[in-house]
Amino acid sequence: MIASPFGPTVVSEPAKAPGVSRRDFLVTGAKMGAALVAAPYLARAATQGDSLNVALIGCGEEGRVLLNAALRIPDIRFRAVCDIWGYNRTYGERLLKKFGHDAQPFEDYREMLSGVHDLDAVIVATPDFMHAEHTNACLRAGKHVYCEKLMANTVENARSMVRTQRETGRLLQIGHQRRSNPRYQFALRRLIDEAHLLGRITNITGHWNRAVSADLGWPARASIPEATLHQYGYADMHQFRNWRWFKKYGGGPIADLGAHQIDVYNWFLGANPSSVLAGGGVDYYTTHEWYDNVMTIFEYPTPAGRVRAFYEVLTTTSAGGGYCEYFMGDEGALKISEDPKYTKLYREARAPDWEPWVKLGYLRRPGQGEEGAAVLKPWEKERPQFSMAPPRASVVDVRETAALAAWDLNVTLDQAIHQPHLENFFDAIRGRAQLSCPAETGFASAVTILRVNEAVAGKNMLTFQPEDFLA
Repeated sequence: MIASPFGPTVVSEPAKAPGVSRRDFLVTGAKMGAALVAAPYLARAATQGDSLNVALIGCGEEGRVLLNAALRIPDIRFRAVCDIWGYNRTYGERLLKKFGHDAQPFEDYREMLSGVHDLDAVIVATPDFMHAEHTNACLRAGKHVYCEKLMANTVENARSMVRTQRETGRLLQIGHQRRSNPRYQFALRRLIDEAHLLGRITNITGHWNRAVSADLGWPARASIPEATLHQYGYADMHQFRNWRWFKKYGGGPIADLGAHQIDVYNWFLGANPSSVLAGGGVDYYTTHEWYDNVMTIFEYPTPAGRVRAFYEVLTTTSAGGGYCEYFMGDEGALKISEDPKYTKLYREARAPDWEPWVKLGYLRRPGQGEEGAAVLKPWEKERPQFSMAPPRASVVDVRETAALAAWDLNVTLDQAIHQPHLENFFDAIRGRAQLSCPAETGFASAVTILRVNEAVAGKNMLTFQPEDFLA
């Protein structure tokens, strides 16, 4: 185990090979990606010493995930927790006290910003429709901001966040955490850009499917008064708890789940899409406003040729096997996920030999254990002797390509999946790192995602112009 070259995250990674090749797929002029604009996002003045004072706005489901990841990071002190629901606020306050953080509780973020004067940064994990208001206020108060994805529920709100970040000079990290995940960074930088193991990428597929689930409830004794709900923009307690399903508050499953994965499409291709075609509907959950299923096809122009990318998000079946992104090329394919059990490499027969990359420690051949020793499958240890009749001609279609063996990436992450992205944010504040997902990058992904719902509603193909991705 060694320190990751991408930050303080501990990973298992081989040494870099000499003679790194230039990336095939360059970031397009339409997208001010992190690789081109990273320099301005180094914090111009870090706080005294290493310790940072942080506040959390929104202690719901995602806020708790981020809170638990941040508590694993040294030299972070939570000074405040803010949520309009006392039930969530109390949970956050008690958890922080358990870990020795003296965090003041607030219902209104404006009182928090005016009442806690030593904050360096704020984590925003509220519903999407509040991201712009909370983020812009914190930036103008001189705080660096980590804002959960989707950046905002409208393009206009997302654009306002980019412009406020530029005006204030504060840092704004958008919570597309895969961009800081060592497994994803290693796959892109080493296996795709350097080793070219996929050859020319021609297609992508991805999915995140979930089984049928009931709407979220709440303890009756903990209900928020109706006047308070209206004050903060919510119709009732049901919509407050299930905001992801209502158009005023969020973008539905494609924004909630698909945003993470489609962002990876943009990132790995170094490009933004030129068109999107999508279908979906409210076919099952008749009390919801947003589509319970969406299937979409993007087209990406790249220097090597056009790439078509399919994505689906279903909420009535878990079929399909977890969640992953699958990059397919003419010499190999990469299936990658935050869950390592879904991450594999597949080599086409026409590809150059991958053995040199095995020797460099970049990947492990099929059947090779983590320490390099071959691992026999149970049925290979004692192979019985018997004869088998030749297969009938009809068993296998001659047009079928032989199944590909699965190779493993030689890199692991032993932290919570959000921790590296938070570490990257905090290190950028200290002037030690560049943001993995700055405001412009998050904006381009927000535009990509939000137009999917527009394509579903219009039942037609929508085209993008390069300027659409610029704030």
